[in-house]
Amino acid sequence: MSELEQNQQERYDLTEVKTVALVGVFPSGKDQTNCLECLEELESLAKTYGFETKKIIASPIKEFNAATYIGKGKADEIGKALVLEEIDAVIFDDEITPNQQKNLEEIIKRPVLDRTELILEVFAKRAQTKEAMLQIELAKVKYQLPRLKRMWTHLSRQKTGGGGGGALRGEGEKQIEVDKRLLKDRLVHLEREIKVIKEQREIVRKSRIRTNTPTFAIVGYTNAGKSTLLNALTGADVLIEDKLFATLDPTARKFILPNKQTIVLVDTVGFIRKLPHTLVNAFRSTLEEAAFTDILLHVIDVSHPLAIDHAETTMNVLKEIGVKDKPVITLFNKIDKAESDEAMIKLRLKYPKTVRISAKNKTGFDELIDLMLSEIAKLRKVVKLKIPQSYYALASELMREGRVIFSGYEENDILLEIEIPASLEHKVVSFYHDFSY
Repeated sequence: MSELEQNQQERYDLTEVKTVALVGVFPSGKDQTNCLECLEELESLAKTYGFETKKIIASPIKEFNAATYIGKGKADEIGKALVLEEIDAVIFDDEITPNQQKNLEEIIKRPVLDRTELILEVFAKRAQTKEAMLQIELAKVKYQLPRLKRMWTHLSRQKTGGGGGGALRGEGEKQIEVDKRLLKDRLVHLEREIKVIKEQREIVRKSRIRTNTPTFAIVGYTNAGKSTLLNALTGADVLIEDKLFATLDPTARKFILPNKQTIVLVDTVGFIRKLPHTLVNAFRSTLEEAAFTDILLHVIDVSHPLAIDHAETTMNVLKEIGVKDKPVITLFNKIDKAESDEAMIKLRLKYPKTVRISAKNKTGFDELIDLMLSEIAKLRKVVKLKIPQSYYALASELMREGRVIFSGYEENDILLEIEIPASLEHKVVSFYHDFSY
């Protein structure tokens, strides 16, 4: 165990927390429905981590309190309820400031977490690959840095001297200063390691692009059925659980369509409302799998009462990480469980290219594959070109990126019939030339 981890154990050990109370807020005099829906999702997050939710509190507030978020009176009330009902900790549905957490813990006498910290802990618990573990640790370090005062309660403790291997510290330096330096050093180390992995990922991506293999990213809200879809189409053995964030690491699988066309399907991490910005930034290289694919398969659980909100959240996060102007096929999943068509009717107005499926029962796949073939056809175009030899660099690029059907010469010009990516078409418009061979 590192010195930093030993220091952080002075705070509290989450493994000792078994039961929790969940707290959400909404403006006084307003409807609490949205607050309760967010708390329901927070309860799913808590369950995914392993907590038992014993109390859910939707609290109306007139304004946010700078010191305690909800006001001292309400904090006292929650603290008494936790003692009375023997609840180990409280989790707030929004991210609260380090000072608010510290003050709330002093009043409530119990560990206080917020939504961001819970999501980070869930991610940390479920990560499998080295990259995911590094990305999560990076996010946790960024979250912890401004919270060192809360994490270390006995700042008067002094340390002197110091043997080799640890952080250098002068006589009388406070522990918080040691922790801050340890965290910053760890931050630099993590960013360096992640950069190496990102460079390796770039090599894989470039290789995939050179093979001209169409790539689909499966995106959607967490627990929408993305991994089920990947398994159903490819026979992959990807973990499927009725828990949030069952998949954290992107999984790529090859799939051969009925016309013998090979494609790559990439399963991505599920999105969620109020996704912490630290996590969006830390997971950017993972989420970028969607940015470097040709087509998006947007999976929506239409049986969920918040299907419309979930779809909007997914598209907003994609925009935030720079994914735009991608062809999107929208999959209305779990139609066998949907009680009405109301959500689908509304969603179709915003997402016109849709197909109804049940990934679990493998229904609707014929229509889905037809749509996929149609979108693939739009990615590439067969053109006949007459290119002057002075533009040989362009001809070389086309032959490298495309599939040559015919090549020849006419005096000093290069004749090409070639299938090229649609993204290159603007470069060749002036060289269109119909010829026979």
